[in-house]
Amino acid sequence: MYIPYGKQTIDESDIQAVLEVLRSDYLTTGPKVVEFERKVADYVGAKYAVAVCNGTAALHVACLAAGIGAGDEVITTPITFAASANCVLYCGATPVFADIDPVTYNIDPAEIEKHITPRTKAIISVHYTGQPCDMDAITAIAKKHHLLVIEDGAHALGAVYNGRKIGSISDMTCFSFHPVKPVTTGEGGMIVTDREDLYQLLQLFRSHGITRDAELLTEDQGPWYYQQQYLGYNYRITDISCALGTSQMDKLDHFIERRQEIARRYDAAFAGVSGIRIPMQQEGCRSGWHLYMIQTMHRDRREVFEALRAAGIGVNVHYIPVYQHPYYQQHGYAEVHCQHAEAFYSRAISLPIFPGLTEEQQDYVIDKVLEWCANG
Repeated sequence: MYIPYGKQTIDESDIQAVLEVLRSDYLTTGPKVVEFERKVADYVGAKYAVAVCNGTAALHVACLAAGIGAGDEVITTPITFAASANCVLYCGATPVFADIDPVTYNIDPAEIEKHITPRTKAIISVHYTGQPCDMDAITAIAKKHHLLVIEDGAHALGAVYNGRKIGSISDMTCFSFHPVKPVTTGEGGMIVTDREDLYQLLQLFRSHGITRDAELLTEDQGPWYYQQQYLGYNYRITDISCALGTSQMDKLDHFIERRQEIARRYDAAFAGVSGIRIPMQQEGCRSGWHLYMIQTMHRDRREVFEALRAAGIGVNVHYIPVYQHPYYQQHGYAEVHCQHAEAFYSRAISLPIFPGLTEEQQDYVIDKVLEWCANG
């Protein structure tokens, strides 16, 4: 028996949705892309959505639309997948890492404030594990210093912050549809926004910087005419992927409810166990529970990790602080240290959590975790 930490949930309706596209006239840049964009935008409460080929592309085009470039700094968290910072480097700008809150594991607004300089252009807040960041504090900081806010919501589609869905708060929010994410398109991403100016730029950067929109053309040579107005990218997504995503969106609330049930069972099993620190959920928020992270407080994390892997449990670690990767160490980050991020990383283990996890499988995980952590 092998239990992964995350896994997609695909049913017959998803398969049929993909088959319908395969039998249709459009395999890419067709009506299913628009339908998927509208479905996500309506769900989160945003005016506009732009679907792209993956979550990293979403972050990149968001940074491009924000005008981030050489000489700019963008503040983000070190406890995230590298793409949350790499997207800044792609634009020729500099990622700046602010430490996390040791309780929520999200970026600490007070630490953001400490790192603002005249070169700061934006904040990329990451809703780590699906737990919403303190967006009131982050928004206030951004307004005070005239910064843009890009939310990395790769873990947080369906999460709620003070009554508002993630995706309805900031200048732009990026989502990922990788197989382990809240819903999947295989590979895919999306940016949502309420700003029409950003929406137009996002569309351009997604597809080579080229437009056929008569209102954007600087001249009109005929009905065939188009213009490349920016140096864009081929970050388009297929109708095949979007058909799957549209079908998956019908199940998102159910998926989150199931993740919540799994998280509650873990909480109950580990409550009061001194060797295990469990995650918390902030008051007024609904986590998407993309990940369930424990910290091994007494036993060596590697020892526990290897024992659980040997028992057939696909635990993982999310994430190595970004600035510790060799590329970053070799490019100016060797002296960067975030105390709380590094302490968290040294103890963190991701346990299996996905809608298809059975109670029997979860009980097995719980028993093994207690075996290795409770008496350390």
